[in-house]
Amino acid sequence: MLGAVLLVLFLFFASQPILNNLQKEHKWLKAGLLNQLYWYHMFFGLVYWTYAQFNRSDSIMYFFSYRHYKNWFDAFVPGTLFIEWINYPFAVWLGFNYDMMMFFSTWVGFWGFVYFYCLMKENLRFNPKFEGWDAITIFMFLPNMHFWTASLGKGAYIFAGLAFLTYGLSWPQKRIFHIVLGSFICYMIRPHILFAVLIGMGVGFVLGREKVPLYQKYAVVVFAIGMSIYVYEDLLVFLGYDPNNVLQSFEEETALNAQRLQAAGSAVDMTSYSLPMKLFTFWFRPLFVDSPNAIGLIVSCENALYIYMFSRILKKSFIEYIRIAPAMVKMAGVVFISISISMTFVMSNLGIIIRQKSQIMYFMLFVIVAFMDWEKTNRIKKRAAIYNRIVEEERRNRELAEAAT
Repeated sequence: MLGAVLLVLFLFFASQPILNNLQKEHKWLKAGLLNQLYWYHMFFGLVYWTYAQFNRSDSIMYFFSYRHYKNWFDAFVPGTLFIEWINYPFAVWLGFNYDMMMFFSTWVGFWGFVYFYCLMKENLRFNPKFEGWDAITIFMFLPNMHFWTASLGKGAYIFAGLAFLTYGLSWPQKRIFHIVLGSFICYMIRPHILFAVLIGMGVGFVLGREKVPLYQKYAVVVFAIGMSIYVYEDLLVFLGYDPNNVLQSFEEETALNAQRLQAAGSAVDMTSYSLPMKLFTFWFRPLFVDSPNAIGLIVSCENALYIYMFSRILKKSFIEYIRIAPAMVKMAGVVFISISISMTFVMSNLGIIIRQKSQIMYFMLFVIVAFMDWEKTNRIKKRAAIYNRIVEEERRNRELAEAAT
């Protein structure tokens, strides 16, 4: 464990130059807050490490997998093996033990929070508030989001990959490195998530309100379509579907996955649910009445917050906003909805649902706070218009009074 403690300290100091560069680019960025976030996330790394000592954890399998490979690139395959590919050089060449690799992966997950924070902040004019507290800061410290992204496993890496990718897409001309790195990680771990992001990117850039040359919009669409075609067959094979008979193999795999997940405990029979009920279950359960354990109770508090935040967009004005929303908001909405719908057909276990949805909930929260930001902007504009109208009327009255005298 001493090696892990020293590694955590080393990674903290190694992170400072990166955070300083981000602060130079984003003047509003508070490095102190992100340092607090670092230690908060490392605390959850310790919580997960403790949890893994007494419960079955895939992290043990990921770490000791290096014994099964003769060389590094034997594990260079999309899916679970990619985590073993990442683990190999640290375990074999650098001598990392299990504890050190766990906290290194926790550090990777930390960068997901950093770049999601930057994404939200740079796309908003105001700081949305929740009971007087900065909403985005609250989102960054939600415990369930940290627990499932603080261990050696797919959760930390796909979360960081999504953050890199979406942050890069917010300013693609200057962030090619983030786009390439995020796309690579997403493709190697969960190709279907990259597929959803590519579709969302195409929709967002075509329908976004940004005034950019038409050829640039269509260039993005062509790129998204081309990448989607490129990953399509690999995606189907990765998901276990027959490329020559997608519909039948999808139905068979969905039924099989539902049976597997129900047998795992904390089962929810979603096969008879309507799509809205499936989505509600995926987004907002467990709630307090069906929490399976202490972790479920903590997650229930988060889910109650999600329900409250979701209620903020149940307005007629939200439809108007989505119609004129920026490309990043539309992309986030498409990614969140498309991944949510696809997951509801294979998720029927609350434990799996809690883990999987942590990868995409920031997309929903981003859409909500962007809408709140737009509402506040409109209110300020209306107040300014009323104030200007009053000033103009007073000016006219003074002119009329002066003319009468």
